[in-house]
Amino acid sequence: MSKSPDAVYLIIPLMKELGMSWSEIKKTPRHELNGLVAAMSNYNTMHSFDGYSAKEVNDMVKNKPEIRSDYSKYLEMNALYKERTGRRRKIESFHEIL
Repeated sequence: MSKSPDAVYLIIPLMKELGMSWSEIKKTPRHELNGLVAAMSNYNTMHSFDGYSAKEVNDMVKNKPEIRSDYSKYLEMNALYKERTGRRRKIESFHEIL
């Protein structure tokens, strides 16, 4: 295997998280593998704080401040997803708020 970080960033996550075999990985085009890893990353971000309330996250942030940026990514991604699926509409004007 080459010295590139492909094993760390691409092959190992596909085998471990998605259960792909080495032969499946070799048969799959590179752009599809990159898409699978990106989708897995998005999925992990979207569900990283499921089950926690905002108060619980606030309590965790007191001990580990780096959680705040992860939580903001979680909120941002879930808001975008809800907007795209039509569960939450983007407010276009002040009159829509009233």
